[in-house]
Amino acid sequence: MGLLPKPFRALVIGSSGTIGSAFMRLLENNPACAKVEGISRHSIYPIDYRLPETIESSAHSLAALGPFQLIINTIGLLHSEKWMPEKKLADLNHAQLNELMNINAIGPALTIKNFSKLLDPQNSVMATLSAKVGSIEDNRLGGWYSYRASKAALNMLIKTAAIELKRTKPNIAMIVLHPGTVNSNLSKPFRGQEIGRNADDAVKDMFHVLESATKEDSGSFLSYSGERLPW
Repeated sequence: MGLLPKPFRALVIGSSGTIGSAFMRLLENNPACAKVEGISRHSIYPIDYRLPETIESSAHSLAALGPFQLIINTIGLLHSEKWMPEKKLADLNHAQLNELMNINAIGPALTIKNFSKLLDPQNSVMATLSAKVGSIEDNRLGGWYSYRASKAALNMLIKTAAIELKRTKPNIAMIVLHPGTVNSNLSKPFRGQEIGRNADDAVKDMFHVLESATKEDSGSFLSYSGERLPW
């Protein structure tokens, strides 16, 4: 039996994005979800990884609305108007490495630090979206240096946090979740419209994984299908 109780209260971080907004729709229409809150850069309680002070202030403002039994962080960055994922070593540059580490690893780590305090210690799940390309063992194609490295760092940060929380809050599951290729702005330059799934379908699959998660799954790297992925 999964950790997620019925009814449950949920929080979606990055609720204005393609996947975040799909999670909002799913949870708003789920009769087991008593309440869902969404935050983004432009929400009432804004969170912006380029302004790290907003992470703590957002968590502090939301504390009165908790505790939450489900927190999902969908924030992530693959490319920008200035650059695309690196194909070779010669493409590496400080600005891109720094930006990807900040958005994909440092920001989510500080989010876990501050928002895990809002979780219900009795039964709750906190999921952070990562990516299969962050798996060191699964890396057979190379390239995408900054994105791969930032997601690998994220995976290690969450795994480490999960070990600590198993000792202090054993009924909380910290999950690393791979959404697969979703038709979104993130995947659009990489044939996302052709090979990516609809966001609502992807979110439905991911929620099924989360509602089935047990405390033994804490610290796991899971695919949207429920498959355990190699680190």
